Amino acid sequence: MNFSDNARGILFMCGSMLAFTVNDSFMKAASQTLPLFQAIALRGMLASVALVVIARVTMGHLRLVPLGKDAPKVVLRSISEIAATATFLIALTNMPLANLSAILQSLPLAITLGAAVFLKEPVGWRRLLAILIGFCGVLLIVKPGTEGFTVWSVLGLISVACVVVRDLTTRTLSRGTPSAAVAVWASVAVMTMGVAITTWHGWVAVSAQEALYLAIASAALICGYMFAVMVMRVGDIGLIAPFRYTSLLWAILFGWLLFGALPDNITLIGSAIVVATGLYSLLRERMLSRRRAG
Repeated sequence: MNFSDNARGILFMCGSMLAFTVNDSFMKAASQTLPLFQAIALRGMLASVALVVIARVTMGHLRLVPLGKDAPKVVLRSISEIAATATFLIALTNMPLANLSAILQSLPLAITLGAAVFLKEPVGWRRLLAILIGFCGVLLIVKPGTEGFTVWSVLGLISVACVVVRDLTTRTLSRGTPSAAVAVWASVAVMTMGVAITTWHGWVAVSAQEALYLAIASAALICGYMFAVMVMRVGDIGLIAPFRYTSLLWAILFGWLLFGALPDNITLIGSAIVVATGLYSLLRERMLSRRRAG
């Protein structure tokens, strides 16, 4: 069967979102009995070695040291990756997967706003209004001022902010720095954080079931990284990007299958608002791009 570039891009995006959700689900399962930062360290070891091997096989020669002005940017990106991973996984171990995934659906809106503020990218009033409405949807999800609001929801929002810093920093990197090298540095940075904290607190024995969970999480994380790179190389990204929101559907499914948890109606309404405004923002950007090209 022959697929068009757009069809393959959509499949890669859906595969990436599925892989990242599988990683999140099995990290949550492993950290219920294994210390969280030990789980991060062990997953990082497996993922880092695999990423280096894959990069060497696919590129032949991998230059890991970024040149010139890219070096401090890679450091900032790696620090942001550490903060995003730590806050996300701490929140994940203490709140339902679907609820945290719903908060993360605000990422495209947050990145659009961040690019306008810090990179001076043009954003019209329609997309600014969509961002405002989208964040109202986020408030429905985190429920400030109610019994449903917890510190874990705040950690989820902090994770979103850290990912925004990471992605905006990535956009400023020169083409001379290979994407594979950036991914390796990020993975090694997160692994180092996990190893340092675990060494301080002490290592514990890993059961066969925990090892299996970590192996699945590592394999899924690597697949997610690979699919995410493939997405950027085929098809119309404006058409493909909205399929990022399939991660919420996967999170609801895995949250129900593995942990017996389903989001409440208010969370679902907030999620629908965030997804709808995010889709509008993406479609508006696509329309403007076509006008500029015309």
